[in-house]
Amino acid sequence: MKVPRRRFLHLAAGAAALPILPHVAGAQTYPMRPVKLVVGYAAGGVTDILARLMGQWLSERLGQPFIIENRPGAGSNIATEAVVNAPSDGYTLLMVSAAHAINVTLYEKLNYNLVRDIAPVAAVAHIPNVMEVNPSFPAKTVPEFIVYAKANPGKVNMASGGNGTAAHVAGELFKMMTGVDMVHVPYRGSPPALTDLFGGQVHVIFDPVSSSIGHIRAGKLRPLAVTTASRLEALPDVATVGDFVPGYEASTWVGVGAPRNTPAAIVAKLNKEINACLADPKIKARFADLGVTVISGSPSDLGKLIADETEKWAKVVKFSGAKPD
Repeated sequence: MKVPRRRFLHLAAGAAALPILPHVAGAQTYPMRPVKLVVGYAAGGVTDILARLMGQWLSERLGQPFIIENRPGAGSNIATEAVVNAPSDGYTLLMVSAAHAINVTLYEKLNYNLVRDIAPVAAVAHIPNVMEVNPSFPAKTVPEFIVYAKANPGKVNMASGGNGTAAHVAGELFKMMTGVDMVHVPYRGSPPALTDLFGGQVHVIFDPVSSSIGHIRAGKLRPLAVTTASRLEALPDVATVGDFVPGYEASTWVGVGAPRNTPAAIVAKLNKEINACLADPKIKARFADLGVTVISGSPSDLGKLIADETEKWAKVVKFSGAKPD
């Protein structure tokens, strides 16, 4: 399914400019009951942890519980459908992620239209990936890895947490930009993929830094590079892939969305409060501990991010021929 990029940006910008006077009273008293924040992944993952950190802060700030509801499955599509079909009253929100931008192309048919059915509320964070290998692997740098992989075409196994995941497409982008031939080995989540990487059954993974940083610090994994445009505070001595592959960047990201037609004044209030949460030094420190970078911004900023990422990953998904598990 092709996303109408210009229309998405127009809608995202238009939503911020809609008249809000009829809804001012509602926004001033919002929320008057618990708010549900739906996460498309199991409890314990980085998206879930970020949602819970924000939820606790917002609960204390706004005087109503922000309840985290985990609805894993189908690459976050189950959670998305639940929010799409919820009332547009600001009491059901969605943790939007890079998976949503990938799914637009990965799935031939979705029961929702991301552009039409989800209103951008606020960008939250970048979750960097790290290109890492078993310490016994011959390559110690990205250039050495490229040389080794080209000398051994089809013999380097690239693990991921599943077809179409952020880790998978980050690796496919690397393949596309370097011309190396690696065999993709999908797992059902990062933990089993990392287990086989420890054991040497697979050779490389582009894993979210939040799930790998402890193993890196313990010496169980060797980081070759981070996938962000700049180095990470959490891993200051680790180069970026882009240092050796100009233009490469493959961050995972998360934001908050709401059902379409959610009153603009409520979207604006949520955006303001989420940005206040992200500016709190304690929240920023907790995010940094996870290797996560706060991004914040307006609803239009999130709309643009989604549009840009949808266009970018469409090319990579098509190049890889990836299909959903």
